[in-house]
Amino acid sequence: MKDLRHIYELERLLQEAHNDLIRQAKDRGEIAIGSVCSLIPEPLLNLPGCFSVRLRAPRTGSIEMGTYYMTSIMCEACRAILERAIEGGYQFLDCILAPDACAQMNRCVENVEHLRLCGKDGFFVTYADVPMKSDETALRHYVRQMRQYILEPLTQRFHIDTSDIALQKGVDMHNRVCRLLMDIGAYRAEQNPRVTGYEYALLCLATYCCPKEPLIPILEETLEELGNRQPDPHPSYRARVVLAGSEIDDPELIRLIEEAGALVVADRFCLGAFPGREEISLKEDEDILTGICRHYMEGGQCPRFMNTDKIRERHTYMDQLARRFHADGIIYQQIKFCDYWGYERAYASRVMRDEFGYPVLSIDRPYAVGNAGQLRTRVQAFVESMEIKKIKKS
Repeated sequence: MKDLRHIYELERLLQEAHNDLIRQAKDRGEIAIGSVCSLIPEPLLNLPGCFSVRLRAPRTGSIEMGTYYMTSIMCEACRAILERAIEGGYQFLDCILAPDACAQMNRCVENVEHLRLCGKDGFFVTYADVPMKSDETALRHYVRQMRQYILEPLTQRFHIDTSDIALQKGVDMHNRVCRLLMDIGAYRAEQNPRVTGYEYALLCLATYCCPKEPLIPILEETLEELGNRQPDPHPSYRARVVLAGSEIDDPELIRLIEEAGALVVADRFCLGAFPGREEISLKEDEDILTGICRHYMEGGQCPRFMNTDKIRERHTYMDQLARRFHADGIIYQQIKFCDYWGYERAYASRVMRDEFGYPVLSIDRPYAVGNAGQLRTRVQAFVESMEIKKIKKS
């Protein structure tokens, strides 16, 4: 297929945590908010005058200093982010607004705060408690936490407008980006998709790591371009998969999987399309902050939600995605030492294989994948096993 117009631009943009779009926003006087988890609703961090930046450490090499402060048995993503902070990679941030969700990420952010690795005047960190189950009591607590530890600090420290009108603008911007990404992603359900998982990952990841408004023209032009794009008559992939698990902030992992013969047709991971890029639907009879929190709590698929209904919901959700995008199998992956996804990967892999009948590949991986030969070999073997299964059925 002919290369998409903006792909090389996005590849270059995502090579740096402090990228050109962030620099331009800072030059306009906007506030840069560090984000480390999807349980802090994005619209609350993208109000007029501020924007969210999901912390990541592209082109990670050694993480020795991050390991020194956090030990070698903690999540490699957390150690890599701390390493990048020690290197001075997040000096542009005005604050980090974190949830008390993942203990390992909390240790990372606490080290950033304690070691004063972000040196801007007035830099601060907050920690908000977020629910571990989904019910009305949890929702009320969630709303209070978001008001106390997200909205009030933004108003008090930076004079950001957090009124209902401003919150509605944040939701509108979020939904506009989500609609474009979902329209682009719909082409992945085609029998011969005209967009690859790698290309889609670049588009989707940029919306987490950059100010959203400048990306809208890129998404609009890409959607129009895809409408006229002709896929290769003989696709190179041999199987279609849903990729699920802990955060993937480097599209090279998806490129590796696709080069091994498995086309990634749906992203069920942190920083992916599902559920992070599903539109927020608000109720007319409910205040807007509660509506935003309800969307993230009820629609959230994070394994931190531990009540039985949410666990079962995650399995059904995966089945729906696989059916919708005509997937032949599922790949569950986790970053080494990720607590939540370590448990989820082990349990969900068995459930999706034994109860739903999907071929499943279950892997743990380093944060910086590079050209991991062992991982490539495992994906190739998984693709071959799905091909054999198809032959036996026929």
